[in-house]
Amino acid sequence: MQDYLKKIKHTLSELALVKQKRALDNMPESFQDVFLLLPILLHYHHSLLPGYIDEPAPHGISFYHPSEQILQKVEQQFGFSSQPNLENECKISALYSMGSTCTLGQSIYSDLDVWICVEHSLSNDERQYLERKCLLIEGWAKSKGVQLTLFIVDAARFKELHHECLMGENCGSAQHMLLLEEFYRSANHLAGKLLLWYVIPSNLIINGKQYASYDECIAALVETKAINRDEWIDFGSLMTLSAEEYFGASLWQLYKSIDSPFKAVLKTLLLEAYSWEYPDSEVVAYQVKLLIQQNDMRYHYLDSYYMMLEKVTHYLTSIGDHVRLSLVRNCFYLKVNEHLSKPVEYISWRRQLLIELVNRWGWDDEYIKTLDDGGHWKIEKVREVNELLLQTMMTGYRNLLNFGRRNNLDSLISPQDLAVLTRKLYAAYEVLPGKVTIINPNISSNLSEDNLTFIYVKNDRVNRIGWYVYNQKPTLDSIIGHQYLEYSSSLVKLVSWCYFNHLISDKTKLFYRDGADHDPTKLNQLVRDLQSYFLSTVPAATEEALSGPCEIRHLAIIINLKSDITCDSEVVNSYNNIFNINVLNYGEKELNLVQSISLLYRNSWNEIRVLSFSGSLCVLDAIKTLLNRMHKDADLPNSIKIFCYSKYLKNEIQTQIQDLIDRCIDLRLTTTRNNLKQFMPLRINGSSWYLFFERFGVSTHQFDNTIDFYGALSNNKIHGNALNVWDSSNELPKEIDSIACEGIIQFFFENKESGFDLYILNENNQAEIYRNCNGNIKNMIRDVNSFYALSDDRFTFSNSLSVNFNLPQFYQIFSDKNGEKKIAPFNI
Repeated sequence: MQDYLKKIKHTLSELALVKQKRALDNMPESFQDVFLLLPILLHYHHSLLPGYIDEPAPHGISFYHPSEQILQKVEQQFGFSSQPNLENECKISALYSMGSTCTLGQSIYSDLDVWICVEHSLSNDERQYLERKCLLIEGWAKSKGVQLTLFIVDAARFKELHHECLMGENCGSAQHMLLLEEFYRSANHLAGKLLLWYVIPSNLIINGKQYASYDECIAALVETKAINRDEWIDFGSLMTLSAEEYFGASLWQLYKSIDSPFKAVLKTLLLEAYSWEYPDSEVVAYQVKLLIQQNDMRYHYLDSYYMMLEKVTHYLTSIGDHVRLSLVRNCFYLKVNEHLSKPVEYISWRRQLLIELVNRWGWDDEYIKTLDDGGHWKIEKVREVNELLLQTMMTGYRNLLNFGRRNNLDSLISPQDLAVLTRKLYAAYEVLPGKVTIINPNISSNLSEDNLTFIYVKNDRVNRIGWYVYNQKPTLDSIIGHQYLEYSSSLVKLVSWCYFNHLISDKTKLFYRDGADHDPTKLNQLVRDLQSYFLSTVPAATEEALSGPCEIRHLAIIINLKSDITCDSEVVNSYNNIFNINVLNYGEKELNLVQSISLLYRNSWNEIRVLSFSGSLCVLDAIKTLLNRMHKDADLPNSIKIFCYSKYLKNEIQTQIQDLIDRCIDLRLTTTRNNLKQFMPLRINGSSWYLFFERFGVSTHQFDNTIDFYGALSNNKIHGNALNVWDSSNELPKEIDSIACEGIIQFFFENKESGFDLYILNENNQAEIYRNCNGNIKNMIRDVNSFYALSDDRFTFSNSLSVNFNLPQFYQIFSDKNGEKKIAPFNI
């Protein structure tokens, strides 16, 4: 046994050196600095070093002794000289990088994810100090162009099934033991203790004796003094790898595919391969462990990315899925990012292995060149690749759902994490009327076009009525025979699609064809307005935002782009009282000067939505729709901007519509149970209308006379209650008003002496009330989640290209210490 352990330690030490060389091979000096200096920055806590805070932040890495080369390097860069030995003060057990670092998957663009491993739980203050230190070190790395993420991971997390927050690679309850499997297969020792898991044979046989469990094996080794337990760190066994995790893990990979599409495809198919072998899944981490125990140091067999590819290849070949096999090879090649078609002076180990792979796959030079040009693909190719990636991800997701149903598995993912994940996916992938679809921006770095021509087509036998955009000049030979890029019935939505997908740059020439009208003045002005008001790219939505209903953040109200009756001089000149202009009821004919209006907004989930209205009542329709998208507790939009494209009276239209919108939003967000009867009269296009600001929304009614109006006010239909709540005994708690939101199913639980009351609002804010319910609320929430998560109805098309990710939200109504009722997301 001593010889066996000695060989294991030697193999792990040798492997660490090999992986360090791989990590540094052909990488920029800035990355090398961060990679080599990171351990010493966490080992010491000194004002001369990055990461210093004026608090006793935990530091010191067990068994870490920086080399002379590193000490010289840190002294040259920071003027810091080493301090006395810290062995008795070490709060950090080990430092490991994980993921693509040191593998084929590492490139100059790769992030560096590092686990700071602790074995003795830190106090709340100590953890906060260490987190602050980590943030400063991450900032230092970022200043050098390196995306470093440090995770503080307690060794007990996996053994005791602690679920932490959903962020970065630290994905909470979405995947738990599967995250540990990824760590074990890709862990790269930077400093500190070695991983005990690699020592324990998978068959649990030591010295010819079969042990019942992983922990018993460790106890036997400690009892016989074969190992010194203090020299090793243990995150626990993978024996409890749970099939229930596959659903949450597949959701997590869909989530990661938004930012890293090529890597996510490989990982999703790896999950599918594991589920295909269930319950006898031979995970890659086991293969890595076996090779280490056999002292097999062939570099490509101990490369986790290479081993993942081999695993997925075997699976897809076994089921005869050559389409997805071809795609996963493409994704693998693009992830490695070596550009084999371009000559280099130095052939790295990655490049050499990739050459061997593409030769085995039979790729020719032209095919490789096409992939190498991926950073310059234009929208047609990017959309084709995006749809193929999404189809592959959705197919894998559906297969894993079917796996869950076949095995009657429940999802282990918590409702909070499920809500965050599914809403992120909903915002990124759900195709909805009025929503501007954003093609994955991480496929190509430059989608801008030299020319864009917007053409309006009237209804004919071939084309739908509406707008088409071409990446051509507006000549007959350029347009005929070329496929249009995108279609929309709304010009605002089509231009927005081009802008937010980065097809429009400062050098793009815009052309406009609307029948006989070739004047691009309005179009150019619209683009300038979008550029001045909206950032084309914004940071990802926060978890806090994704945990609640979406709210409008930036709103542009676009008026009279489509039609403008102020162009008619007879209309404008028919009314001479310039001091008493009403743009909604103008002149003797009481004309509405606003004939078209579009609401273009970005919400808190970072969706871009366009809602367009036309006709004499378009303002009324737009206001009603806008206000019904705001729940009672919503924050005011960060900004509202009116853009008017009328030839005349532009300032008057902008000013009056701005005032009207401001007053309506104020009434919508202040209407309560005590002032349900608030209303606003409007005279539009010669008719009298009233906006009623009710409890769960806004309605409109036209009244020809005062008697009808006051009769309606006393009618029970105008009281703000949900449609199927008819009497005072079935009132909904007023606390629900603050977050009731259209478009989402919401569950509200209120504990009572005899059990609990349940209130459910559907997507249209129609309510169901259940009194005096019995049972466990947490179990009910899990059952509801499982029903929605595993339902076939979530796939809105048979080919599974679209999935309804808009899962329910759960809230609890409770009384605070002062006896006042409050409402908050349900936390389980």
